[in-house]
Amino acid sequence: MKKILLVDDEIIIRETIRDCIDWEKEGFIYCGDASDGEVALPIIEQVQPDILITDILMPFMNGLELSSLMRNQFPDMKIIILSGHAEFEYARAAMQAGVHEYCLKPISPAELIKVLHSVSNVIDKEREVKNQLQALKEKENEAAALTQSKLLNDLCSGFMTTSEVMHHAAALHLNIVARYYAVTVLDLRETEAFPPDSETIPASNERLLVKCLQLKADCAHLSFQRSRYEKVWIIKADTLDILKQEISFFQELQKELAEEKHTLSVSIGIGSVQDRLQNVHLSFLDAMEDVHWRRLSRQNRNILGETTKEIPDASRFLDRGTFIDFLKIGTPAKLESFVREYAAALSEINWHSSPFGYYMLNDLTIETFRSNKDMYRHLPEPEQYLAQFQQLIGSIRSWEECADYLVKLIEQFWTWRSRVYDKYSDTILKVKEYIQANFEKETISLQDAAEYVSLSPNYLSRIFSQETNQTFIEYLTQVRIRRAMELLKSTSSKSYEIAFLIGYNDPHYFSNLFKRLTGMTPKDFRKNSINEEALELWKGDAEDENH
Repeated sequence: MKKILLVDDEIIIRETIRDCIDWEKEGFIYCGDASDGEVALPIIEQVQPDILITDILMPFMNGLELSSLMRNQFPDMKIIILSGHAEFEYARAAMQAGVHEYCLKPISPAELIKVLHSVSNVIDKEREVKNQLQALKEKENEAAALTQSKLLNDLCSGFMTTSEVMHHAAALHLNIVARYYAVTVLDLRETEAFPPDSETIPASNERLLVKCLQLKADCAHLSFQRSRYEKVWIIKADTLDILKQEISFFQELQKELAEEKHTLSVSIGIGSVQDRLQNVHLSFLDAMEDVHWRRLSRQNRNILGETTKEIPDASRFLDRGTFIDFLKIGTPAKLESFVREYAAALSEINWHSSPFGYYMLNDLTIETFRSNKDMYRHLPEPEQYLAQFQQLIGSIRSWEECADYLVKLIEQFWTWRSRVYDKYSDTILKVKEYIQANFEKETISLQDAAEYVSLSPNYLSRIFSQETNQTFIEYLTQVRIRRAMELLKSTSSKSYEIAFLIGYNDPHYFSNLFKRLTGMTPKDFRKNSINEEALELWKGDAEDENH
Protein backbone atom coordinates (compact mmCIF):
# COMPACT_ATOMS: atom_id res chain seq x y z
CA MET A 1 0.00 0.00 0.00
CA LYS A 2 1.24 3.45 -0.92
CA LYS A 3 1.56 6.19 1.73
CA ILE A 4 -0.16 9.52 1.01
CA LEU A 5 0.53 12.98 2.52
CA LEU A 6 -1.59 16.06 1.75
CA VAL A 7 -0.39 19.70 1.94
CA ASP A 8 -2.93 22.51 1.42
CA ASP A 9 -3.57 25.79 3.22
CA GLU A 10 -7.39 25.45 2.90
CA ILE A 11 -8.68 23.38 5.77
CA ILE A 12 -11.93 22.49 4.03
CA ILE A 13 -10.04 20.95 1.12
CA ARG A 14 -7.84 18.93 3.50
CA GLU A 15 -10.86 17.64 5.43
CA THR A 16 -12.82 16.85 2.27
CA ILE A 17 -10.01 14.82 0.72
CA ARG A 18 -9.20 13.13 4.02
CA ASP A 19 -12.78 12.13 4.92
CA CYS A 20 -14.41 11.43 1.54
CA ILE A 21 -12.05 8.67 0.41
CA ASP A 22 -11.88 5.15 1.84
CA TRP A 23 -8.11 5.09 1.71
CA GLU A 24 -7.55 1.49 2.88
CA LYS A 25 -10.14 0.18 0.42
CA GLU A 26 -8.41 1.99 -2.42
CA GLY A 27 -5.04 0.56 -1.42
CA PHE A 28 -3.50 3.62 0.23
CA ILE A 29 -2.43 4.78 3.68
CA TYR A 30 -3.35 8.37 4.59
CA CYS A 31 -0.38 9.55 6.67
CA GLY A 32 -1.66 13.04 7.54
CA ASP A 33 -1.76 16.59 6.23
CA ALA A 34 -0.14 20.01 6.69
CA SER A 35 -1.16 23.62 6.05
CA ASP A 36 1.98 24.65 4.14
CA GLY A 37 5.30 23.37 2.86
CA GLU A 38 7.32 24.45 5.89
CA VAL A 39 5.00 22.61 8.31
CA ALA A 40 5.06 19.58 6.00
CA LEU A 41 8.87 19.19 5.97
CA PRO A 42 9.33 17.36 9.33
CA ILE A 43 6.26 15.21 8.64
CA ILE A 44 7.62 14.17 5.24
CA GLU A 45 10.99 13.42 6.82
CA GLN A 46 9.30 11.16 9.37
CA VAL A 47 6.76 9.23 7.28
CA GLN A 48 8.47 9.43 3.84
CA PRO A 49 5.29 9.15 1.76
CA ASP A 50 5.22 7.48 -1.64
CA ILE A 51 2.88 10.17 -3.03
CA LEU A 52 2.77 13.86 -2.00
CA ILE A 53 -0.35 15.87 -2.85
CA THR A 54 0.26 19.61 -2.53
CA ASP A 55 -1.39 22.90 -3.35
CA ILE A 56 0.67 25.22 -5.54
CA LEU A 57 0.06 28.55 -3.75
CA MET A 58 0.56 28.53 0.04
CA PRO A 59 2.10 30.90 2.62
CA PHE A 60 5.66 30.47 4.00
CA MET A 61 6.62 27.74 1.45
CA ASN A 62 4.58 27.14 -1.69
CA GLY A 63 4.03 23.86 -3.51
CA LEU A 64 6.66 24.48 -6.18
CA GLU A 65 9.38 25.17 -3.60
CA LEU A 66 8.35 22.08 -1.63
CA SER A 67 8.32 19.95 -4.80
CA SER A 68 11.80 21.10 -5.78
CA LEU A 69 13.17 20.21 -2.33
CA MET A 70 11.48 16.81 -2.32
CA ARG A 71 12.78 15.95 -5.80
CA ASN A 72 16.33 16.33 -4.55
CA GLN A 73 15.82 14.64 -1.19
CA PHE A 74 13.40 11.85 -2.19
CA PRO A 75 13.75 11.30 -5.97
CA ASP A 76 11.42 8.27 -5.97
CA MET A 77 8.54 10.21 -4.38
CA LYS A 78 5.71 11.09 -6.80
CA ILE A 79 4.21 14.60 -6.50
CA ILE A 80 0.68 15.65 -7.48
CA ILE A 81 -0.04 19.38 -7.70
CA LEU A 82 -3.51 20.70 -6.92
CA SER A 83 -3.92 24.20 -8.36
CA GLY A 84 -6.67 26.70 -9.03
CA HIS A 85 -4.54 28.27 -11.78
CA ALA A 86 -4.73 26.97 -15.33
CA GLU A 87 -2.01 29.25 -16.70
CA PHE A 88 0.72 27.43 -18.63
CA GLU A 89 3.51 29.14 -16.67
CA TYR A 90 2.39 27.38 -13.48
CA ALA A 91 2.25 24.01 -15.21
CA ARG A 92 5.69 24.52 -16.77
CA ALA A 93 7.19 25.48 -13.40
CA ALA A 94 5.62 22.38 -11.88
CA MET A 95 7.19 20.14 -14.56
CA GLN A 96 10.57 21.75 -13.94
CA ALA A 97 10.16 20.93 -10.23
CA GLY A 98 9.65 17.26 -11.09
CA VAL A 99 5.88 17.11 -10.50
CA HIS A 100 4.25 13.96 -11.86
CA GLU A 101 0.62 15.20 -12.17
CA TYR A 102 -0.89 18.70 -12.39
CA CYS A 103 -4.60 18.76 -11.43
CA LEU A 104 -6.94 21.75 -11.45
CA LYS A 105 -9.23 22.57 -8.56
CA PRO A 106 -11.91 21.78 -7.82
CA ILE A 107 -11.28 18.03 -8.10
CA SER A 108 -13.76 15.41 -6.94
CA PRO A 109 -12.73 12.46 -4.74
CA ALA A 110 -13.45 10.09 -7.63
CA GLU A 111 -11.20 12.05 -9.98
CA LEU A 112 -8.44 12.20 -7.38
CA ILE A 113 -8.68 8.44 -6.79
CA LYS A 114 -8.29 7.88 -10.53
CA VAL A 115 -5.15 10.04 -10.59
CA LEU A 116 -3.75 8.31 -7.49
CA HIS A 117 -4.21 4.85 -9.03
CA SER A 118 -2.48 6.02 -12.19
CA VAL A 119 0.49 7.32 -10.17
CA SER A 120 0.49 4.14 -8.07
CA ASN A 121 0.80 2.04 -11.23
CA VAL A 122 3.79 4.12 -12.29
CA ILE A 123 5.42 3.53 -8.91
CA ASP A 124 4.79 -0.23 -9.20
CA LYS A 125 6.37 -0.39 -12.65
CA GLU A 126 9.40 1.63 -11.56
CA ARG A 127 9.88 -0.60 -8.53
CA GLU A 128 9.57 -3.71 -10.67
CA VAL A 129 12.22 -2.44 -13.07
CA LYS A 130 14.43 -1.45 -10.15
CA ASN A 131 14.07 -4.89 -8.57
CA GLN A 132 14.85 -6.56 -11.88
CA LEU A 133 17.97 -4.46 -12.30
CA GLN A 134 19.02 -5.24 -8.74
CA ALA A 135 18.44 -8.96 -9.29
CA LEU A 136 20.41 -8.81 -12.53
CA LYS A 137 23.27 -7.01 -10.79
CA GLU A 138 23.30 -9.61 -8.02
CA LYS A 139 23.37 -12.41 -10.59
CA GLU A 140 26.24 -10.71 -12.40
CA ASN A 141 28.12 -10.39 -9.12
CA GLU A 142 27.46 -14.05 -8.33
CA ALA A 143 28.57 -15.09 -11.80
CA ALA A 144 31.75 -13.01 -11.47
CA ALA A 145 32.48 -14.55 -8.08
CA LEU A 146 31.87 -18.04 -9.46
CA THR A 147 34.11 -17.36 -12.43
CA GLN A 148 36.82 -16.01 -10.14
CA SER A 149 36.53 -19.05 -7.89
CA LYS A 150 36.83 -21.36 -10.90
CA LEU A 151 39.87 -19.46 -12.16
CA LEU A 152 41.63 -19.68 -8.78
CA ASN A 153 40.65 -23.33 -8.41
CA ASP A 154 42.03 -24.16 -11.87
CA LEU A 155 45.21 -22.21 -11.07
CA CYS A 156 45.73 -24.21 -7.88
CA SER A 157 44.93 -27.47 -9.68
CA GLY A 158 47.47 -26.76 -12.44
CA PHE A 159 44.84 -26.88 -15.20
CA MET A 160 45.80 -23.58 -16.83
CA THR A 161 48.93 -22.11 -18.36
CA THR A 162 50.29 -18.82 -17.10
CA SER A 163 49.08 -17.00 -20.22
CA GLU A 164 45.57 -18.45 -19.78
CA VAL A 165 45.47 -17.37 -16.14
CA MET A 166 46.60 -13.85 -17.04
CA HIS A 167 44.06 -13.65 -19.88
CA HIS A 168 41.09 -14.68 -17.71
CA ALA A 169 42.25 -12.60 -14.74
CA ALA A 170 42.39 -9.49 -16.93
CA ALA A 171 38.82 -10.17 -18.13
CA LEU A 172 37.71 -10.35 -14.49
CA HIS A 173 39.72 -7.22 -13.54
CA LEU A 174 41.54 -9.44 -11.04
CA ASN A 175 45.02 -8.42 -9.96
CA ILE A 176 46.86 -11.70 -9.64
CA VAL A 177 50.46 -10.71 -10.38
CA ALA A 178 53.08 -10.62 -7.63
CA ARG A 179 56.67 -11.63 -7.02
CA TYR A 180 55.88 -14.27 -4.41
CA TYR A 181 52.99 -16.64 -3.73
CA ALA A 182 51.93 -19.13 -1.08
CA VAL A 183 48.73 -21.13 -0.67
CA THR A 184 47.00 -21.86 2.62
CA VAL A 185 44.06 -24.20 3.27
CA LEU A 186 41.57 -24.29 6.14
CA ASP A 187 39.74 -27.63 6.49
CA LEU A 188 36.92 -26.71 8.85
CA ARG A 189 34.79 -29.82 9.24
CA GLU A 190 33.95 -28.89 12.82
CA THR A 191 31.17 -26.56 11.69
CA GLU A 192 29.16 -29.58 10.59
CA ALA A 193 29.33 -31.22 14.00
CA PHE A 194 29.09 -28.02 16.02
CA PRO A 195 27.45 -25.01 14.30
CA PRO A 196 28.63 -21.66 15.70
CA ASP A 197 25.40 -21.14 17.68
CA SER A 198 25.26 -24.69 18.97
CA GLU A 199 24.90 -25.15 22.72
CA THR A 200 26.52 -28.60 22.53
CA ILE A 201 30.00 -27.49 21.49
CA PRO A 202 32.54 -28.31 24.22
CA ALA A 203 33.85 -25.24 26.00
CA SER A 204 37.46 -26.33 25.38
CA ASN A 205 36.86 -26.14 21.62
CA GLU A 206 34.88 -22.94 21.39
CA ARG A 207 37.72 -20.41 21.43
CA LEU A 208 39.72 -22.10 18.67
CA LEU A 209 36.63 -22.68 16.57
CA VAL A 210 35.66 -19.02 16.80
CA LYS A 211 39.16 -17.99 15.69
CA CYS A 212 38.97 -20.37 12.70
CA LEU A 213 35.55 -19.03 11.68
CA GLN A 214 36.80 -15.46 12.06
CA LEU A 215 39.82 -16.22 9.87
CA LYS A 216 37.54 -17.75 7.24
CA ALA A 217 35.26 -14.71 7.23
CA ASP A 218 37.81 -11.89 7.51
CA CYS A 219 40.91 -12.95 5.56
CA ALA A 220 40.86 -10.75 2.46
CA HIS A 221 43.31 -12.53 0.15
CA LEU A 222 42.36 -14.18 -3.13
CA SER A 223 40.25 -17.12 -2.05
CA PHE A 224 37.71 -19.72 -3.10
CA GLN A 225 35.62 -22.40 -1.44
CA ARG A 226 37.11 -25.64 -2.74
CA SER A 227 34.53 -27.86 -1.07
CA ARG A 228 31.92 -27.78 1.63
CA TYR A 229 34.64 -27.75 4.27
CA GLU A 230 37.77 -26.42 2.56
CA LYS A 231 38.57 -22.72 2.10
CA VAL A 232 41.70 -21.93 0.06
CA TRP A 233 43.68 -18.67 -0.01
CA ILE A 234 46.30 -17.63 -2.53
CA ILE A 235 48.51 -15.20 -0.65
CA LYS A 236 50.62 -12.93 -2.82
CA ALA A 237 53.12 -10.21 -2.03
CA ASP A 238 55.92 -8.25 -3.65
CA THR A 239 58.42 -8.98 -0.87
CA LEU A 240 59.18 -12.06 1.16
CA ASP A 241 58.84 -10.12 4.39
CA ILE A 242 55.28 -9.10 3.56
CA LEU A 243 54.41 -12.63 2.46
CA LYS A 244 55.78 -14.12 5.67
CA GLN A 245 53.84 -11.57 7.69
CA GLU A 246 50.59 -12.53 5.94
CA ILE A 247 51.28 -16.24 6.43
CA SER A 248 52.07 -15.71 10.10
CA PHE A 249 48.36 -15.44 10.97
CA PHE A 250 47.83 -18.95 9.63
CA GLN A 251 50.99 -20.23 11.31
CA GLU A 252 49.95 -18.91 14.72
CA LEU A 253 46.55 -20.57 14.51
CA GLN A 254 48.13 -23.73 13.14
CA LYS A 255 50.45 -23.81 16.15
CA GLU A 256 47.54 -23.35 18.56
CA LEU A 257 45.65 -26.19 16.94
CA ALA A 258 48.71 -28.43 17.24
CA GLU A 259 49.58 -27.59 20.85
CA GLU A 260 46.31 -27.07 22.72
CA LYS A 261 44.17 -29.92 23.98
CA HIS A 262 41.00 -30.05 21.94
CA THR A 263 38.87 -32.41 19.86
CA LEU A 264 38.23 -30.08 16.93
CA SER A 265 38.11 -31.58 13.44
CA VAL A 266 40.07 -28.65 12.02
CA SER A 267 43.33 -28.53 10.07
CA ILE A 268 45.35 -25.72 8.52
CA GLY A 269 47.80 -26.43 5.72
CA ILE A 270 50.49 -24.00 4.56
CA GLY A 271 52.18 -24.46 1.19
CA SER A 272 55.66 -23.60 0.05
CA VAL A 273 56.65 -20.12 -1.11
CA GLN A 274 56.84 -19.84 -4.90
CA ASP A 275 58.18 -17.06 -7.08
CA ARG A 276 56.25 -17.91 -10.26
CA LEU A 277 52.54 -17.87 -10.98
CA GLN A 278 52.73 -21.23 -12.75
CA ASN A 279 54.03 -22.80 -9.51
CA VAL A 280 51.08 -21.72 -7.38
CA HIS A 281 49.66 -25.22 -7.80
CA LEU A 282 52.83 -26.66 -6.24
CA SER A 283 52.24 -24.55 -3.14
CA PHE A 284 48.61 -25.72 -3.19
CA LEU A 285 49.69 -29.38 -3.29
CA ASP A 286 52.01 -28.75 -0.36
CA ALA A 287 49.21 -27.12 1.61
CA MET A 288 46.81 -30.01 0.94
CA GLU A 289 49.39 -32.57 1.99
CA ASP A 290 50.12 -30.53 5.09
CA VAL A 291 46.41 -30.70 5.93
CA HIS A 292 46.36 -34.46 5.32
CA TRP A 293 49.24 -35.31 7.62
CA ARG A 294 48.12 -32.94 10.33
CA ARG A 295 44.73 -34.61 10.26
CA LEU A 296 46.39 -37.99 10.74
CA SER A 297 48.39 -36.62 13.65
CA ARG A 298 45.23 -35.21 15.25
CA GLN A 299 43.42 -38.52 14.81
CA ASN A 300 46.31 -40.27 16.52
CA ARG A 301 46.03 -37.94 19.52
CA ASN A 302 42.25 -38.31 19.67
CA ILE A 303 42.54 -42.10 19.70
CA LEU A 304 44.96 -41.88 22.60
CA GLY A 305 42.56 -39.51 24.36
CA GLU A 306 39.80 -42.09 24.11
CA THR A 307 41.90 -44.67 25.91
CA THR A 308 43.58 -42.46 28.49
CA LYS A 309 42.39 -39.71 30.81
CA GLU A 310 45.06 -37.28 29.73
CA ILE A 311 46.77 -36.58 26.42
CA PRO A 312 50.51 -36.35 27.08
CA ASP A 313 52.55 -33.40 25.92
CA ALA A 314 54.90 -34.97 23.37
CA SER A 315 57.34 -32.09 23.58
CA ARG A 316 58.22 -33.21 27.13
CA PHE A 317 59.63 -36.45 25.74
CA LEU A 318 60.71 -36.01 22.12
CA ASP A 319 61.88 -33.02 20.12
CA ARG A 320 60.42 -33.75 16.71
CA GLY A 321 62.40 -30.93 15.08
CA THR A 322 65.68 -32.53 16.14
CA PHE A 323 64.62 -35.85 14.61
CA ILE A 324 63.56 -34.22 11.32
CA ASP A 325 66.84 -32.31 11.10
CA PHE A 326 68.82 -35.53 11.51
CA LEU A 327 66.75 -37.16 8.77
CA LYS A 328 67.79 -34.37 6.42
CA ILE A 329 71.46 -33.90 7.27
CA GLY A 330 72.46 -36.88 9.43
CA THR A 331 75.01 -39.52 8.42
CA PRO A 332 75.02 -43.33 8.84
CA ALA A 333 78.14 -43.09 11.01
CA LYS A 334 76.23 -41.12 13.66
CA LEU A 335 72.94 -43.01 13.37
CA GLU A 336 73.28 -45.40 16.32
CA SER A 337 74.59 -42.79 18.74
CA PHE A 338 71.96 -40.24 17.71
CA VAL A 339 69.07 -42.67 18.19
CA ARG A 340 70.20 -43.86 21.61
CA GLU A 341 70.68 -40.32 22.85
CA TYR A 342 67.45 -39.09 21.26
CA ALA A 343 65.32 -41.97 22.59
CA ALA A 344 66.78 -41.86 26.11
CA ALA A 345 63.73 -39.88 27.26
CA LEU A 346 61.56 -42.95 26.56
CA SER A 347 63.67 -45.36 28.60
CA GLU A 348 61.40 -45.10 31.67
CA ILE A 349 58.18 -45.94 29.82
CA ASN A 350 56.46 -49.22 30.65
CA TRP A 351 55.64 -50.54 27.16
CA HIS A 352 53.35 -53.24 28.57
CA SER A 353 51.01 -51.02 30.60
CA SER A 354 51.22 -47.50 29.14
CA PRO A 355 50.19 -46.34 25.62
CA PHE A 356 52.32 -43.20 25.88
CA GLY A 357 55.33 -44.70 24.12
CA TYR A 358 53.23 -45.88 21.18
CA TYR A 359 51.65 -42.45 20.96
CA MET A 360 55.08 -40.78 20.91
CA LEU A 361 56.42 -42.98 18.14
CA ASN A 362 53.26 -42.83 16.08
CA ASP A 363 53.09 -39.06 16.35
CA LEU A 364 56.78 -38.79 15.47
CA THR A 365 56.31 -41.08 12.45
CA ILE A 366 53.36 -39.10 11.12
CA GLU A 367 55.28 -35.86 11.61
CA THR A 368 58.22 -37.39 9.75
CA PHE A 369 56.03 -38.23 6.77
CA ARG A 370 54.48 -34.79 6.85
CA SER A 371 57.75 -32.88 7.08
CA ASN A 372 59.68 -34.90 4.51
CA LYS A 373 57.26 -35.07 1.62
CA ASP A 374 60.03 -35.02 -0.99
CA MET A 375 61.34 -38.36 0.29
CA TYR A 376 58.22 -40.42 -0.32
CA ARG A 377 56.54 -38.67 -3.25
CA HIS A 378 57.60 -41.48 -5.58
CA LEU A 379 55.53 -43.93 -3.51
CA PRO A 380 52.13 -44.68 -5.11
CA GLU A 381 50.35 -44.90 -1.73
CA PRO A 382 52.40 -43.34 1.10
CA GLU A 383 49.61 -44.16 3.57
CA GLN A 384 50.31 -47.88 3.06
CA TYR A 385 53.92 -47.38 4.10
CA LEU A 386 52.77 -45.36 7.08
CA ALA A 387 50.49 -48.25 8.06
CA GLN A 388 53.45 -50.64 7.88
CA PHE A 389 55.44 -48.48 10.26
CA GLN A 390 52.46 -48.24 12.59
CA GLN A 391 52.26 -52.04 12.68
CA LEU A 392 55.90 -52.14 13.72
CA ILE A 393 55.15 -49.65 16.50
CA GLY A 394 52.40 -51.91 17.78
CA SER A 395 54.87 -54.79 18.22
CA ILE A 396 57.34 -52.82 20.38
CA ARG A 397 57.67 -54.12 23.96
CA SER A 398 60.91 -52.56 25.20
CA TRP A 399 63.13 -49.52 24.93
CA GLU A 400 65.66 -51.47 22.82
CA GLU A 401 62.94 -52.34 20.32
CA CYS A 402 61.92 -48.68 20.32
CA ALA A 403 65.49 -47.65 19.41
CA ASP A 404 65.64 -50.33 16.69
CA TYR A 405 62.40 -48.96 15.24
CA LEU A 406 63.79 -45.42 15.02
CA VAL A 407 66.89 -46.74 13.26
CA LYS A 408 64.71 -48.55 10.70
CA LEU A 409 62.59 -45.45 10.19
CA ILE A 410 65.60 -43.25 9.48
CA GLU A 411 67.28 -45.82 7.22
CA GLN A 412 64.10 -46.29 5.21
CA PHE A 413 63.76 -42.58 4.63
CA TRP A 414 67.37 -42.29 3.59
CA THR A 415 66.76 -45.07 1.06
CA TRP A 416 63.75 -43.26 -0.35
CA ARG A 417 65.72 -40.02 -0.50
CA SER A 418 68.48 -41.59 -2.60
CA ARG A 419 65.90 -43.09 -4.97
CA VAL A 420 64.27 -39.72 -5.45
CA TYR A 421 67.51 -38.00 -6.43
CA ASP A 422 68.45 -40.76 -8.89
CA LYS A 423 65.06 -41.00 -10.55
CA TYR A 424 64.29 -37.49 -11.72
CA SER A 425 65.83 -37.48 -15.20
CA ASP A 426 64.49 -40.88 -16.32
CA THR A 427 61.01 -40.08 -15.02
CA ILE A 428 60.79 -36.72 -16.80
CA LEU A 429 61.97 -38.29 -20.05
CA LYS A 430 59.29 -41.00 -19.81
CA VAL A 431 56.60 -38.40 -19.13
CA LYS A 432 57.66 -36.34 -22.14
CA GLU A 433 57.59 -39.45 -24.32
CA TYR A 434 54.12 -40.24 -23.00
CA ILE A 435 52.91 -36.73 -23.87
CA GLN A 436 54.40 -36.95 -27.35
CA ALA A 437 52.57 -40.22 -27.95
CA ASN A 438 49.19 -39.16 -26.52
CA PHE A 439 48.82 -35.40 -26.90
CA GLU A 440 46.06 -35.78 -29.52
CA LYS A 441 43.76 -37.28 -26.87
CA GLU A 442 41.51 -34.61 -25.37
CA THR A 443 41.34 -36.46 -22.05
CA ILE A 444 45.09 -36.77 -21.45
CA SER A 445 45.84 -35.54 -17.94
CA LEU A 446 48.46 -35.34 -15.21
CA GLN A 447 46.72 -38.30 -13.58
CA ASP A 448 47.23 -40.42 -16.73
CA ALA A 449 50.92 -39.54 -16.93
CA ALA A 450 51.39 -40.21 -13.21
CA GLU A 451 49.88 -43.68 -13.57
CA TYR A 452 52.14 -44.34 -16.57
CA VAL A 453 55.31 -43.69 -14.52
CA SER A 454 53.86 -45.11 -11.24
CA LEU A 455 53.98 -41.87 -9.30
CA SER A 456 51.42 -39.86 -7.42
CA PRO A 457 50.05 -36.89 -9.45
CA ASN A 458 51.16 -34.46 -6.75
CA TYR A 459 54.73 -35.71 -6.79
CA LEU A 460 54.95 -35.84 -10.58
CA SER A 461 53.62 -32.29 -10.83
CA ARG A 462 56.32 -31.06 -8.46
CA ILE A 463 59.32 -32.77 -10.04
CA PHE A 464 58.15 -32.01 -13.58
CA SER A 465 57.96 -28.29 -12.79
CA GLN A 466 61.29 -28.35 -10.98
CA GLU A 467 63.11 -30.15 -13.79
CA THR A 468 61.51 -28.47 -16.85
CA ASN A 469 60.73 -25.04 -15.40
CA GLN A 470 57.15 -25.36 -16.68
CA THR A 471 54.01 -27.16 -15.57
CA PHE A 472 52.68 -30.37 -17.07
CA ILE A 473 49.82 -28.53 -18.80
CA GLU A 474 52.16 -25.88 -20.19
CA TYR A 475 54.42 -28.53 -21.71
CA LEU A 476 51.41 -30.40 -23.12
CA THR A 477 50.09 -27.17 -24.66
CA GLN A 478 53.49 -26.43 -26.18
CA VAL A 479 53.64 -29.87 -27.79
CA ARG A 480 50.13 -29.48 -29.20
CA ILE A 481 50.74 -26.01 -30.63
CA ARG A 482 54.03 -27.13 -32.15
CA ARG A 483 52.21 -29.97 -33.89
CA ALA A 484 49.51 -27.54 -35.05
CA MET A 485 52.19 -25.36 -36.63
CA GLU A 486 53.56 -28.35 -38.49
CA LEU A 487 50.10 -29.31 -39.78
CA LEU A 488 49.36 -25.74 -40.85
CA LYS A 489 52.63 -25.72 -42.75
CA SER A 490 52.43 -29.14 -44.38
CA THR A 491 48.70 -29.81 -44.90
CA SER A 492 45.58 -28.08 -46.21
CA SER A 493 43.48 -29.17 -43.22
CA LYS A 494 41.04 -26.66 -41.85
CA SER A 495 41.69 -25.00 -38.51
CA TYR A 496 38.89 -26.92 -36.79
CA GLU A 497 40.26 -30.19 -38.20
CA ILE A 498 43.73 -29.44 -36.85
CA ALA A 499 42.25 -28.52 -33.47
CA PHE A 500 40.61 -31.94 -33.30
CA LEU A 501 43.82 -33.70 -34.38
CA ILE A 502 45.84 -32.19 -31.55
CA GLY A 503 43.33 -32.78 -28.77
CA TYR A 504 41.08 -29.68 -28.77
CA ASN A 505 37.38 -30.20 -29.47
CA ASP A 506 36.70 -26.45 -29.30
CA PRO A 507 38.11 -24.76 -32.47
CA HIS A 508 37.45 -21.28 -31.07
CA TYR A 509 39.48 -22.03 -27.95
CA PHE A 510 42.28 -23.52 -30.09
CA SER A 511 42.37 -20.43 -32.32
CA ASN A 512 42.57 -18.04 -29.35
CA LEU A 513 45.23 -20.16 -27.63
CA PHE A 514 47.29 -20.39 -30.82
CA LYS A 515 47.22 -16.62 -31.23
CA ARG A 516 48.23 -15.96 -27.61
CA LEU A 517 51.22 -18.30 -27.87
CA THR A 518 52.42 -17.47 -31.39
CA GLY A 519 51.14 -13.94 -31.95
CA MET A 520 49.20 -15.02 -35.06
CA THR A 521 45.92 -16.72 -35.83
CA PRO A 522 46.21 -20.16 -37.50
CA LYS A 523 45.08 -18.56 -40.78
CA ASP A 524 47.69 -15.78 -40.56
CA PHE A 525 50.41 -18.26 -39.63
CA ARG A 526 49.67 -20.37 -42.70
CA LYS A 527 49.84 -17.31 -44.95
CA ASN A 528 52.77 -15.63 -43.26
CA SER A 529 56.06 -15.83 -45.09
CA ILE A 530 58.05 -16.35 -41.90
CA ASN A 531 56.29 -19.49 -40.74
CA GLU A 532 59.19 -21.64 -41.94
CA GLU A 533 61.60 -19.83 -39.61
CA ALA A 534 59.13 -19.95 -36.72
CA LEU A 535 58.66 -23.69 -37.16
CA GLU A 536 62.39 -24.35 -37.12
CA LEU A 537 62.73 -22.23 -33.97
CA TRP A 538 60.08 -24.28 -32.15
CA LYS A 539 61.72 -27.52 -33.26
CA GLY A 540 65.04 -26.25 -31.99
CA ASP A 541 63.52 -25.48 -28.58
CA ALA A 542 62.11 -28.99 -28.42
CA GLU A 543 65.48 -30.58 -29.16
CA ASP A 544 67.12 -28.46 -26.45
CA GLU A 545 64.54 -29.61 -23.89
CA ASN A 546 65.03 -33.29 -24.75
CA HIS A 547 68.77 -32.92 -24.26
